Amino acid sequence: MTNGHDPSSELDVKEVRRGRHPGDRYVRVQHTPGFQKVGRGYISVTPRATEPKTFVGKALRSVRRFLIGSPIETAREVHERLTKIKALAILGSDNISSSSYATEEIMRILLLGGISALSLTLPITLAVICVLIIVVISYQQTIRAYPHGASAYIVASNELGKLPGLTAAASLLNDYVLTVSVSIAAGVAALGSAAPFFLGSSAGDFFYNHRVLVSIVLIMIIMIGNLRGVREAGTIFAAPTYIYIISILGLLAYGFYRFASGDLPEYNPPPGWVEEWQHRSLGALSILLILRAFASGSVGLSGTEAISDGVPAFKPPEWKNARITLIFMAGTFGILFLGISFLSGQLHIIPAPEEQETVLSQLARTLVGTGPYYLLVQAATAVVLVLAANTAFSDFPRLAYFLARDGYMPHQFLHRGDRLAFSVGIISLSVIASLLLIIFGGSVTALIPLYTVGVFVAFTLSQSGMVAHWRRQRGKGWRVKAAVNGVGATITGIVAVIVAVTKFSSGVPLFNIGSFTVHAGSWIVLVLVPLMILMLMSIRSHYERAQRELQPEIPINPSDIKHTIIVPVASLNKVALQSLAYAKSISPNVTAIHVVENQEEAEEFRKEWEKFGSPCSLVIMESPYRSLVGPILAYIDAVDRKRPDDTITVVLPEFVPKHWWERLLHNQTALRLKAALLFRPGTVVINVPYHLK
Repeated sequence: MTNGHDPSSELDVKEVRRGRHPGDRYVRVQHTPGFQKVGRGYISVTPRATEPKTFVGKALRSVRRFLIGSPIETAREVHERLTKIKALAILGSDNISSSSYATEEIMRILLLGGISALSLTLPITLAVICVLIIVVISYQQTIRAYPHGASAYIVASNELGKLPGLTAAASLLNDYVLTVSVSIAAGVAALGSAAPFFLGSSAGDFFYNHRVLVSIVLIMIIMIGNLRGVREAGTIFAAPTYIYIISILGLLAYGFYRFASGDLPEYNPPPGWVEEWQHRSLGALSILLILRAFASGSVGLSGTEAISDGVPAFKPPEWKNARITLIFMAGTFGILFLGISFLSGQLHIIPAPEEQETVLSQLARTLVGTGPYYLLVQAATAVVLVLAANTAFSDFPRLAYFLARDGYMPHQFLHRGDRLAFSVGIISLSVIASLLLIIFGGSVTALIPLYTVGVFVAFTLSQSGMVAHWRRQRGKGWRVKAAVNGVGATITGIVAVIVAVTKFSSGVPLFNIGSFTVHAGSWIVLVLVPLMILMLMSIRSHYERAQRELQPEIPINPSDIKHTIIVPVASLNKVALQSLAYAKSISPNVTAIHVVENQEEAEEFRKEWEKFGSPCSLVIMESPYRSLVGPILAYIDAVDRKRPDDTITVVLPEFVPKHWWERLLHNQTALRLKAALLFRPGTVVINVPYHLK
């Protein structure tokens, strides 16, 4: 802005109108629709400016608004945050829902040591809950110390350095993808368990045989729900979480009542199950097998970090609400997990060898039969397992935002969509999780060995960072606080090692190398995390290099820029002549180039050129091999070599048909040239479109 001129006022249209009396004149200022003046040189965009003008654009807008709703102003962001009730459903559903399958995962490993080994299910459950208590106490301190976001990435980066921070980030990104895959697969398994009792055996077969397809459809539904925004996702997904909690608590209360009354029903496993597990038995129970069972049960701790990662999503005061929600989440999970393990042990339930029916389904069926309450339990379980993926849909995009802010992920992850959701992160998570389900056939058991390794690595780094934080701060009671986080770091570190070692190759067979079979397992994550760290560092290196090159050294004087302008001309029509006139308005140094196949075409074009008064210099290129783009690029290269100090500007004439299908009738030469010139350094490309009426 110079000499008091306000450039924002140039958008206003001034109309001189007659007054009521002869000779009277007045000026009416019409503000341009779509913009609102805020101050000098500062305008605000209104919704009208974003409205599409074409039929296709309007149709796409209608579909978009139907699926994800109308856009929300940035200023309303604070109103889109979560209350404690909604946050427990959104951020706590992953942890709470894992109570439905954590017991079964422990039992599946113990059964490899024989049926009698199932007696260790309850002690291992208690061990997992003890670790949970330690982790929760540690995260309570972390949230207080980092009230604006206690992500393991932020804590580890600030307190331990770049590499530990990236390790935590890569581990969590992996874990969030696995959270979606495992939760959805478990939800489909729950649907398949209940389907035969209500829809017939063919329905159960359908869910089992098409579990990958069903899983992907469910991921797409959750993706759309999250694209509608955090608050609306909380409104949509809150009820199923609380229905699950209440229905399982009711089932457990009834089970404990019958246990206290000495009236527990008899459980009879389907024919062949016991024999199948005996056939799979590895022999005597070993310490390694017990540790493997503990590692599998530790899947129940997944999602514990979601509250601390999602502190910015809470309504103010964020850190207080987050701490309260964390306690409720951990308490709810602990009660459900302990109750399911206890009653399953008392009833001597065993898991289905081929995952035909879940342990929770068997527990509910044994206690209450296959009536309406069983249907409620199974439906609630299936829905909450599917919605458990919602935790990752909340935290993955936010972590990607932090990484993109620091230059470690593409900047597209910084931008929020119409509903203030991080749309790119949400869509990316959906695609990656769907691919993972396809690769592993939608099997929970196949995915579990990859799960929880990343989250315990993140736990350990976060708590270690907090020890360094307290040691540096040395405030009141710092030794006690450091000790609490130190114990948390030690315990989660030990669990991380146990999970990594015991699940190293405990998964399904992947491929053979000679006579050796490679199994899925934690080794995949241990290989993937370093590769992801290298990828993140490479992205950061690119942005730093680009920033260095784009940094202005001295102000650029426009008079120092020398233009050499090249205009490819296919025929002398209105758009070509308009493009030549535009080029000459920039610089007198303009050359038109025309490609022909033979001399006859060249002579014909030259005559027509002279008829229009030879608007500028003309170069005709004969291309006997009928190539068009290649010769033009070669000519530009030759001119560039001759005039290395000039700025090469290519002006492309292009006519735009009125209807989209009319584009198919033309060869799109300008588009092909534009695409080719995009990757040519030091070349300015100007498009001169002419819209057909």
